[in-house]
Amino acid sequence: MERRIIKLRKFMNENDLHAMLVSKPENVRYFSGFSGSAGMLLITNNSNKLLTDFRYIEQATAQAKQFEIVRYSATLWKTLADLVKSSDLSKIGFEGDFITYDGYLEVVDTLPMISLVPVKLDNLRMAKDDAEIVSIKKAVEIADNAFLQILSFIKPGMTEQEVALQLEYYMRKLGAEKPAFDTIMASGVRGALPHGRASEKVIEVGDFVTMDFGAVYKGYHSDITRTICMGKANTRQKEIYGIVLEAQLAGVKTVAPGKVGKEIDIVSRDIITNAGFGEFFGHGLGHGLGLNIHEEPRLSPTNIHTVLLENMVVTVEPGIYLPNWGGVRIEDTVLVSTEGCQILTASSKQLIELD
Repeated sequence: MERRIIKLRKFMNENDLHAMLVSKPENVRYFSGFSGSAGMLLITNNSNKLLTDFRYIEQATAQAKQFEIVRYSATLWKTLADLVKSSDLSKIGFEGDFITYDGYLEVVDTLPMISLVPVKLDNLRMAKDDAEIVSIKKAVEIADNAFLQILSFIKPGMTEQEVALQLEYYMRKLGAEKPAFDTIMASGVRGALPHGRASEKVIEVGDFVTMDFGAVYKGYHSDITRTICMGKANTRQKEIYGIVLEAQLAGVKTVAPGKVGKEIDIVSRDIITNAGFGEFFGHGLGHGLGLNIHEEPRLSPTNIHTVLLENMVVTVEPGIYLPNWGGVRIEDTVLVSTEGCQILTASSKQLIELD
């Protein structure tokens, strides 16, 4: 935590800030270790304070060992105002991409003498440290093992919801705190929905089934997508799957320090476009992940600024989605390394055909 706070203080000094108000839960946890649902950090150049209510005093004391724990009893903003006034602070950064407009107005009303500067802190979390990488790898391992188990469970006649529920049960049994997001389970024509969450649709023989899911371990997320076939795949299914697999492998091969998101996205996108399916791949190639399931950097046609660095973790997930037919997506979680990248996801990407 100390290295993270040093990094934050460097950011504060570079932006001429006397203090930083951290309120986004992911950033509160990143800089302090506190994982409760009610907490805010006030960090200056010589003090670390965590403001919370009576429900979390014991938890905050145990988790945020480098912070002075301040209990608020009336309102958070009143306690914050008292701390700011007693510390003689005049220019404070706040997370403008998280605090609501009403919250902002309350801060302004409570601290009229303070200059409030909106900043974004998420970029400070892009490159992962060793402890974060260990947790992400464990989250990936849990998802991989759950996928292996679901292959012997899924059968024609089951609903998407039944399979999704069992998949989430496997992840919890294997040590996940919770699913990383609402599990996507899209079979048959529903595979054309990139975010087709599990429905009551019955899985049938001949269906492609796209499963997009992940686990959370010690707050850190994994993300994997595999598309399998219930029975033998036909010629059209094999063609579409092969194109997406080629695009996915090429994207992974392109991931390396020094690249920007667009450079990687275009490699995979060109393969799909040249095969005649460019209009059916409408999302970015991938995204960062960590304490949140979607973080910077983005692997997308619009990201021409954020340069990949060693120890960033991103997904590579091209897809083709054909209305009234279905779809295919294949996704790995990868770690940017000096050699290019390390694929963390171990599940096979060859087309699986279940009898």
